Amino acid sequence: MSSDGELDEATVVALGELSEALETVERARGHLYSFHQLIGHADFTLGDAADDLAKAGHGEWAAEIHRELVGRNVLPGRWTYQVIEEFEDTYYEVFRALERRVRDDLAGGRRHLYEARLKERRRSKGMPGHEAAPG
Repeated sequence: MSSDGELDEATVVALGELSEALETVERARGHLYSFHQLIGHADFTLGDAADDLAKAGHGEWAAEIHRELVGRNVLPGRWTYQVIEEFEDTYYEVFRALERRVRDDLAGGRRHLYEARLKERRRSKGMPGHEAAPG
């Protein structure tokens, strides 16, 4: 820290990169949940298609679809909820906890210091819509 209690620029940049990496992982996690929901929807629609094929007189195709695909694992032994749980337990939670520990140690828990400095440099002080903080 500098004499005025502010963090040095190199530390702020590094914390900004750490934050950006976590934000990217958060986005990836969201895509994983999208994958989970899309696969679940597809599985139910697939079951409906098989049922409709059976009603239309195509029982062999319907039976094969049910046997081979409906309820099938997306990875060995795993449905998508299990993929999410493993991701969260083995990577996501570890990442979040470590990011918080680093931020707590180096910045007193303050978040988005890089962005705060960027805002201070880029805003037009005194102009409407450029206030430093809400009301």
